[in-house]
Amino acid sequence: MTLMMSRLSSPLRELLLVTDEQRRICALGFADYKRQLTRSLKDRPSPRDLPEIPAPKEISTALRRYFEGDGDALDDLVIEPTGTPFQLQVWAALRRIPAGTTRSYGQLARELGLEDPRAAIDVGAANAANPIALVIPCHRVIAANGELRGYAWGLERKRWLLEHEKALRPLAAEPQTAALF
Repeated sequence: MTLMMSRLSSPLRELLLVTDEQRRICALGFADYKRQLTRSLKDRPSPRDLPEIPAPKEISTALRRYFEGDGDALDDLVIEPTGTPFQLQVWAALRRIPAGTTRSYGQLARELGLEDPRAAIDVGAANAANPIALVIPCHRVIAANGELRGYAWGLERKRWLLEHEKALRPLAAEPQTAALF
């Protein structure tokens, strides 16, 4: 299978996109986390060995629409991640979480039919191994108490994405203190 890499701009910094010859998304991550992208490709070629091409139009258009506020714009993109059967099951469940909503790790485990109380940990591990940012919306999974936990591309980005999708209220601005002279 031939893989190609594309670079796309976003409000959250440059994105790196890896697609196959059928324009399926194999990996998507942020350029400042390129090492993670390399790990997500597992036994596939390293991003540095991939030919760079312009992003497929349907993918770049969907990402642009998403960042312009269309929370459902990424839903129909075709993906081809590499993972264990359990990871693939979790990632499919993540894609069913609608934009503007969140789930806890435990809720997601129960939705998958996992009753073991430790299943939330396994779901969290699969979430952390997500190779396709945004399209597999692992940012929509939060702690049971509502806290933001673990986002492979940084909690600031997770907060931004959840605020962008209106699943989280923006933090109040820090009060400014007057300089004392």
